[in-house]
Amino acid sequence: MPELVSILIPAYNAERWIANTLTSATAQDWPRKEIIVVDDGSIDGTLAVARSFSAANVKVLSQRNAGASAARNRALAEAQGDYIQWLDADDLLAPDKISRQLAGAEPGATSRVLLSSAFGEFFGEPGTADFVPGPLWEDLDPVEFLLRRFTRNAWMCPAVWLVSRRLTDLAGGWDERLSLDDDGEYFSRVAAKSRHIRFSPEARVYYRRGNVGSLSRAVSDRACESLLLSLTLCIEHLRSVEDSERSRAAGITLLQTCIDHSVCFYPGHQDLQARIEAVARELGGSVCPPRLNWKYAAIRALLGWSAVKRVKTTVSNMKLLARSRFARLRLPTSRRSPLVSCVDRIGANRTEPGAERQPPCSDRSKQDDSGDLRFGVDATMVGKRLDGTPADAPKPPTPKRTCIDGTEPDRAKETL
Repeated sequence: MPELVSILIPAYNAERWIANTLTSATAQDWPRKEIIVVDDGSIDGTLAVARSFSAANVKVLSQRNAGASAARNRALAEAQGDYIQWLDADDLLAPDKISRQLAGAEPGATSRVLLSSAFGEFFGEPGTADFVPGPLWEDLDPVEFLLRRFTRNAWMCPAVWLVSRRLTDLAGGWDERLSLDDDGEYFSRVAAKSRHIRFSPEARVYYRRGNVGSLSRAVSDRACESLLLSLTLCIEHLRSVEDSERSRAAGITLLQTCIDHSVCFYPGHQDLQARIEAVARELGGSVCPPRLNWKYAAIRALLGWSAVKRVKTTVSNMKLLARSRFARLRLPTSRRSPLVSCVDRIGANRTEPGAERQPPCSDRSKQDDSGDLRFGVDATMVGKRLDGTPADAPKPPTPKRTCIDGTEPDRAKETL
């Protein structure tokens, strides 16, 4: 009998998207599946839309607002599957996503192989999704996966993962202390418990971008606390499988990347800055204050760090909103739903292994990166080095690095 797959969907104020998300879940061509939606106290019509999908294999639950991690844990407690498919309430799965990942997979009750897939980002219409390979888009062992994630600022959206029951039990539940980067911590923990990570390039996920309401959106103090805790835990997960000079150096690189590209660790957050410096010292090195390009350095000199934070956040949000609105202008005039127009064509374009496969739904070229704060980190740098070059480009000679005050940080030697 085929493995049972539990598709778990936490939802909060997702009325606009959850119907398409549930349609993509029910359209999976894997024969045995259950779908569990947990509405986390939405104040719009999310719960009513979700309940319209109720069926023998679609369960819809509701709870008072407790956060995404709590909603995921509630869904996991109800799940009976041999494999767990995590799916946010605004993302989409290609109809064959799960079946392609499970082709040749081990039984979920005993497997410690973590399954991943390709994902493409889109605004509005999934047919415009860009599938851009990154450093994590290949088979990897757990240590190499975490090293690349830390040193190349690499990222995978939550829906790419298909997690065996064995790994799910070993990793434990989602950390409900976390709000920002809760998925980064969770999947780092799952990866650390795995024996191997198997990447399926033909399995596809559509990750929605651009759900931002205004130019003034900012990262709260609570979110910054969450980010620091997540970073600390992620480093611990890597060190639990390899506590070496290179793993400690990778941890310091992760900390410095977040300092440079997040607004959480600017001077003014003295407690957070002191704590992240303490983490770096424990790893045997140190970190600099945020290293700014010339534009932001000029703003800092004239107006101070608070002005840099406001301007950087506003510019980031402007880029994200502009890209979202541009994507809407590119939408076809057809009134068909985005899911139908994309998923139907994905199914029609499915090819046999070894055959030439066209990108589903779209042959459009890659759009420019936006600059939103994904997990509190500037998303323009995802998949890139700190100097902005592609992560897989030849590595240039490492220059002498200095902090903004001209001193040289006592960093652990990088051996990666």
